[in-house]
Amino acid sequence: MVLIDHSGALAFDLEYGHWVDEHQRLLNDLRSALNSQMGDNELHLLVDGVMSHYNELFRLKKIGAKADIFHMLYGLWKTPVERFFIWHGAFRSSELLKIVKSHLEPLTENQMVGICNLQQSTQQAEDALSQGMEVLKQSLLEILSSTSSVASTGSGNVADYMGQMAFAMSKLASLEEFLHQADLLKQETLQQLQRILTTRQTARALLVRNDYISRLRALSSLWLARPRE
Repeated sequence: MVLIDHSGALAFDLEYGHWVDEHQRLLNDLRSALNSQMGDNELHLLVDGVMSHYNELFRLKKIGAKADIFHMLYGLWKTPVERFFIWHGAFRSSELLKIVKSHLEPLTENQMVGICNLQQSTQQAEDALSQGMEVLKQSLLEILSSTSSVASTGSGNVADYMGQMAFAMSKLASLEEFLHQADLLKQETLQQLQRILTTRQTARALLVRNDYISRLRALSSLWLARPRE
């Protein structure tokens, strides 16, 4: 499996730029619809459009991961401040749920319980993936620290070295599955949140999420433009 293909990473970055432009257009339409008190049926179509657009991002990321898994895993297409909060190529859904929940009051008791349960189950799944990643890192550390130097004399040492490096490569290949599972979790969390909330609340939640990320990008711009002595 190819772990790094810089041309593939560049292609993803370009596609992501187009995705962001279209995403912003969809969110602007959604904001206007909320402000105009559009009916729930029409609003539902706009919400579904935004959700479908998120699905398109997950599809693009899956393709990008096949080209350069490290580019995708560490969110190298994002702004510096966004990368500070990155978890497996994006933000933790459990953290975004906290932010969204604080802006959606009043919620019914059932909705509050539903969101709290979703947040808890999402965080548990995130923690499990993080633990799996740590196990992988430790496994790689053990493999690489026990590998004989390629400069060692003897064909046996060279064969052993190559075999261990091949094993390490096979371990790295599993990173793609980690990223895929993390994206599935993010996708499922969005879908479950939509089931808990009303159409109008879902629209507000999507706008809150987008506004938060926009502020992170604005902070990145300010940071990069800061005076340097």
